[in-house]
Amino acid sequence: MQTIKAAVCHEFGQPFVIENVNLRAPDMGEVEVSLEAVAICHSDITYAEGGWGGSLPAVYGHEAAGLVTGVGAGVQGVAEGDKVIVTLIRACGSCPSCSGGKPTGCETPYDGDKGPLTTADGGKLHQAMACGAFAEKVVVDQSQVVKFTGDIPMEAASLIACGVITGVGAVVNAAGLRAGQDVVVIGTGGVGLNAIQGARIAGARRIVAVDVSEEKLAIAKEFGATDGVLATDKKPWIKAMRAMGRGADAVIVTVGAIPAYNDAPRYLAGGGKVIMVGMPHSGQTSTYEPVILAALGQGMQGSKMGDVVIKRDIPWMVDLYEQGRLKLDELISGRWKLGQINDAIADTKTGSAKRNVILFK
Repeated sequence: MQTIKAAVCHEFGQPFVIENVNLRAPDMGEVEVSLEAVAICHSDITYAEGGWGGSLPAVYGHEAAGLVTGVGAGVQGVAEGDKVIVTLIRACGSCPSCSGGKPTGCETPYDGDKGPLTTADGGKLHQAMACGAFAEKVVVDQSQVVKFTGDIPMEAASLIACGVITGVGAVVNAAGLRAGQDVVVIGTGGVGLNAIQGARIAGARRIVAVDVSEEKLAIAKEFGATDGVLATDKKPWIKAMRAMGRGADAVIVTVGAIPAYNDAPRYLAGGGKVIMVGMPHSGQTSTYEPVILAALGQGMQGSKMGDVVIKRDIPWMVDLYEQGRLKLDELISGRWKLGQINDAIADTKTGSAKRNVILFK
């Protein structure tokens, strides 16, 4: 058992507390990673605000990268000293979803209350999202890490663990976008910008970004959007269709805002589909006119973590970065220390940040 520093949530909606916690050694099939960078995702914030419930006290954080500093028995593919990206995608490899090639939907439950973390006095400490990466170290299942090489900085690599795979994967895997098709991306935060990049990489003809901020629409064009539409305009889907000359083959909703979900089908062409990525708070509902979806052969599909297979998709994305085809450094809005995490979260909540990153070195 070792002592590490972590940002602990004791009460929903209250600031994190930096304190010493206990981290046990890796068990069978587990890997210990000394973190060098962890990015702040809006999912961490929603959990910490109580939007989806959960167990407390807890350590959040799930978008990380670092060095392997310990391995349990039976671990294959990584060794001490390896650079790895740490994800929340814990896959058993044998349930129907994993066996069917959908590890993001793994059906084997994980109880974070019984994970590797405990409080300084030995009490329960929830390892949120099977990661608990707002901490100096993590112990996670070997299925959650991907080794990488090359010159990609740790802070850039950490972004791949969630925001990048979710955005790019939503377009490439969930939407199955083909070259020459048209895409609308609603919301141009970190995930939205990566959906735009995914559409560009996939060869989309027109990529229309929709957001409430002119400034963010300008940034979206730097990442590959061909057009920008203000969500606050009257009937913004009309302007989007004018830019495309038709409806969209895919609409990627990257924000958890109910108005965005209500409007999303309006942007579609016949046969198109809405890919639902952004996650509203539990209990919130949206309204559709199903006869239109049925008559036009349209669809709505949820996408968790971009439907990725991390050991297939993450090395591809690292290569894209090294080839200059995937922007990562440009996604980083601010760099902070663990002791500044509450300030970094406050900055993220303003909506102006693309990704804030906590650095441990």
